[in-house]
Order: sequence, then C-alpha cells, then structure tokens
Amino acid sequence: MVTIESRGELGLSLARALINTSHLPLLLFDRDLRVVCASRSFSSAFDIAPHLTDGRTLDDLGAGEWAFPQLRELLESALAGSLDISPYETDLSAGSAAPRRLMLNVQRLDDDRDRGPLVMLSIEDVTDSRRADGQIASLLLEKDDLLRERAVLLQEMQHRVANSLQIIASVLLLKARTVKSEESRLHLRDAHDRVMSVAAVQQHLQASLGEVDVGPYLTKLCGSLGSSMIRDSRPIRLDVRAEAATVTSREAVSLGLIVTELVINALKHAFPETRDGHIVVAYELHPPGWTLSVTDDGVGRPPASATARVGLGTSVVEALARQLGAEVAVLDAGPGARITITCLEPPPHHH
Repeated sequence: MVTIESRGELGLSLARALINTSHLPLLLFDRDLRVVCASRSFSSAFDIAPHLTDGRTLDDLGAGEWAFPQLRELLESALAGSLDISPYETDLSAGSAAPRRLMLNVQRLDDDRDRGPLVMLSIEDVTDSRRADGQIASLLLEKDDLLRERAVLLQEMQHRVANSLQIIASVLLLKARTVKSEESRLHLRDAHDRVMSVAAVQQHLQASLGEVDVGPYLTKLCGSLGSSMIRDSRPIRLDVRAEAATVTSREAVSLGLIVTELVINALKHAFPETRDGHIVVAYELHPPGWTLSVTDDGVGRPPASATARVGLGTSVVEALARQLGAEVAVLDAGPGARITITCLEPPPHHH
C-alpha cells in the first residue's frame, strides 16, 4: 500500500529544498517561533550544525546570541500579519569573536494547513561593507581636513609671497632713486614694474585654486593696474571685453602677466605727456582657439630698425605666449597699436 504525503508535507519538503539551495542564510519559523528548517548557508556562516537548529527556539540557537528582543519582535510582527516590517540592522556577538553586522529581513509565508503561519528570516552579513563605509567616511573626513590644511597653507604662502614681492619692489624703487646712471635707473624702474605686475597677478589669483573665469579675472586685474598707474591728470580709459571662458589657474597666470606687461607698456609709451587715450583688453573665442589682444589708440609703435634690440618686455610676452601654445603678432591699429596673442587650440573650458 502506497502512502501519499499530505499537501502540507509536500509544501514543506519543497520549502526545505528551496531553502537549502539559498546562498543567503535563511531560517524558517513556525507559529511557535521554532525553527522548521535552516539553510546550509546559515549553518556554514554561523557555525551551527543543522541538527542543532531544527525545532529550536531563538533561546536555543547557538549560545543564545540570537535571543535578542528586536528579532523576536520582528518575527512576532510578521506572524501577526504586519505589512510594515522594514529591514533591521544589528550587531551579533558570539563568544569571543568580533561582532558581525547583520541585515535582517522577515516575511510571512502562506499558512501551512497543519502548522499554521510560517515566517522566513533572511540574514545578510554586511560587516565588510559597513567597515568599508566607515573607512570611506574616515578617508573623506581626512580629505576634508587635508583640504582645509592646504587652504590655510596656501593662504599663508600667498601672504608671504605678496609681502616678499612688495619688499623686492620697494628695494628696487629705492635703489632706482639712488643710482646716478640714467640707464641703470630705467632698468631698475622696469624691474620694479615687472615685480609689481607679478604681485598684481598673484593678488587676483589668491581665491582661485582650480579654474578661473577669464572675464572677471582680467577685469579685476586691469582695474588694479588702472587705479595704480592712471592718475587723474591722465585721461586714459582701460576697458576689458572678454567672452565667457574658463582656464586653469596656471594658464591664468600667463594670461595675467601678458596683459599686465602689455598694458604697462601702452601706458608708458603710447600716450606721451598728458595725451588722452583708450586701451582695450579683449579675449575672444574663435573655435577651435582663442585670441587675447591689447589695443591702444596712442602714437603707435616706432618703425622697425635693424639695430633695435628686442626689449625685455617683448621677450617676456613671447615666452609666456609659447607656454600657452600661442603666437604673438604686432599690428597697426591706425591710430595706435594692437598686440595679439593667438592660440589655435581650444581653452580647457568655454561656454
């Protein structure tokens, strides 16, 4: 005579088979919160032999480490049919081993005709991921501390650089007043002006650690140059016309030094005595590249001479232009002069 298993026993056998194939540790509880079956992955993960799980309560599992109130409340809520059971994260301590961080999920299954409602507990060990999260958080905090320290050090360095440039400029100006040679005096004054131009560029880059907006940067720089070099007795206007673009701080330094050199040169030579005039600094995009220009409506450049030497200012501008991958051109503006620095490569960012 063949005995046919009840529908309940067939369902339970299927549940056991499915649970045992799970890589995620699983426990199936009956309505008395006794373990009906445990997955092999549970036994392996928590070192509890299979014959020490079936029929056991939470108090009897392992060394009692599973008998904590929150887990019992989760299981009882599921048995009562509660639908609002969120995953619960907790630490599990067993013996002398380090605590393990677990994510617990419970779900009520359809009633078994013989056993009543069943509850499935799934367990995910998130110890390593939480440790990694903690390490990442610690590294982020350390990064923030390093960035703050870097900002403080950079500010201190910039302050010292500014002071040093002011001292050098003052020494050069003092020396220019004491030398007897007019040629030496002019050289010292030129050196003074170039130190001040570096100081002006450095001042307007203090707040920029990464990318620099070209328009606001050149506007502030030229405003500083105008206020320091254009006196009330000299009716000269200095304007900036720049298209929207950003460059790296390193490239901004080169652009600033070029503009400073060319503006100072125009103020010195394009408008003798009290002649009025207009200087325009422009930055234009022409895909794929850009052009920086300084144009004045002054007396114009003197005619080229075979014996004329290349001035220090011209050499400085050409060297800076090479750093930017650009070429320098001197044009007749009729009246005045227009010096252009043209690059055929695009700036790092433009919009």
